[in-house]
Amino acid sequence: MPVEITWWGHATCTVEDSDVRLLTDPLFARRLAHLRRRRGALPPPEASRADVAVVSHLHADHLHIPSLARLAPGTRLLVPRGALRAVPGLRRLTRLRVTEVAPGDQVKAGDLVIRAVPARHDGRRLPLGPHRSPALGYVVEGEARTYFAGDTGLFDSMAEEVGPVDVALLPVGGWGPYLGEGHLDAGRAAQALARLAPRSAIPVHYGTYWPIGMDAVRPHEFHAPGEEFVRLAAERAPGVAVHLLRHGESVRPEGAR
Repeated sequence: MPVEITWWGHATCTVEDSDVRLLTDPLFARRLAHLRRRRGALPPPEASRADVAVVSHLHADHLHIPSLARLAPGTRLLVPRGALRAVPGLRRLTRLRVTEVAPGDQVKAGDLVIRAVPARHDGRRLPLGPHRSPALGYVVEGEARTYFAGDTGLFDSMAEEVGPVDVALLPVGGWGPYLGEGHLDAGRAAQALARLAPRSAIPVHYGTYWPIGMDAVRPHEFHAPGEEFVRLAAERAPGVAVHLLRHGESVRPEGAR
């Protein structure tokens, strides 16, 4: 069965590989604190169906307790080491099988091997989380090797620590008009793509949530990162096929057997 990837918005994707459904950073909310979903319908109920889900870091738009509570009983959930201490709500999700991981750890799910890899991002639960957890990416290896970057900045050892991959799910924007340190914008994501050299890439983490009351503030920062990434990727990594998905759209990427 070919590998299939669906983008539900923000950093939430379903990766179907080797008859296993893996869900990244589940976020199914219409509104989260000061953020409102501005594009794309809320994912349908089947979006929460997964054999295993991964969480990249503790920020509430990536580790969202109400969305995790929608996962079916028995779903395997991988979270950064220290998450159970830092986020008490996780301990109430007793129906899920929660495993803490750190860079280098590997977990088997069916015929998939899921490897945690480093990310360069503040992994604390904000605004003033005292307990630190590593921000992570994940490499999902089955019929293809799919890299989910989570939230990360560009770092020198990225290609070495991630390793060879067939498909890269890369963040290219954010939820506000300014990206702080530890993020990829379209330009830095294109640089990362040139270093990683996968066969295919999908831009994520843009064009979904935006702060309430800021619709008129630098709106191009909300809409443009995906198309800008496509343009810059063609210049810096011309051998990579980039798939610009709409919310809820699926693709069987090139290089994903």
